[in-house]
Amino acid sequence: MTFVPHPPMRLKLRIASDPQSVRDGLLQLTTTSPLRDLSPDFLGTTEIVLAEVLNNIVEHAYAGTTGSIDITMDFDFPVVSFEVVDSGISMPSATIPPGELSPIDENDELPEGGFGWFLIRTLTRGLVYHRRADSNLLMFWMEAS
Repeated sequence: MTFVPHPPMRLKLRIASDPQSVRDGLLQLTTTSPLRDLSPDFLGTTEIVLAEVLNNIVEHAYAGTTGSIDITMDFDFPVVSFEVVDSGISMPSATIPPGELSPIDENDELPEGGFGWFLIRTLTRGLVYHRRADSNLLMFWMEAS
């Protein structure tokens, strides 16, 4: 595949805080240029990160309530940066979870939680979280290959 660079661009998307809207939003982001024009590996990685971030917002920040999620993607090849804003509850201690994997004993059941933040931390760069007034702001960037 030959990639023809796009000029820097910004894409903004607002979705509702429910699982179907997350799926629809991911589809819209990943099938829109410039993401759709990048390598399948990078596109898959981006989809994993966004799915984890957005599903965490639905499950934990809104926790059974409704609201919206604003996603801004800035593209300046090879860097793709994201800003995700929601009005749900703050992350515990107003910090990003450490995302450390717990040791797993082959005789134990898999622990619940922690894998998503491990993936997010591993697959992104420049991960930053702020609580501003009544909103959560998560920013990160990834480098396209």
